[in-house]
Amino acid sequence: MAVSKAITKCVPYVNSSSKVDKWDIEMTYTNDSEGDSTYYVSTFNTTVEQSVNGFSLKAKSSWSNADLVAICPVSQWDAVFASQVDSVITNPPVESTPDQAFSVPS
Repeated sequence: MAVSKAITKCVPYVNSSSKVDKWDIEMTYTNDSEGDSTYYVSTFNTTVEQSVNGFSLKAKSSWSNADLVAICPVSQWDAVFASQVDSVITNPPVESTPDQAFSVPS
């Protein structure tokens, strides 16, 4: 299982001092390659506020991808994604089929 994850969208909220004090971040997880039987994609979103998270106030141009990843709840998302892959790809639910010939016992 080759899982990749990447920030696919982020929106900074800039305060009157031209510093970012809040981020809306979207990260997309992908399992394997499109067309593979184990291919699966999931997107996670978060809003991170400086007043709650405690990240350093700095200009939006000073933020790196690593900085943004560091303020995301990646360990939680990793666990949820692994669970999703397990329930959809690794251990999908068994599908039942109707028995149209069944007769109600008397």
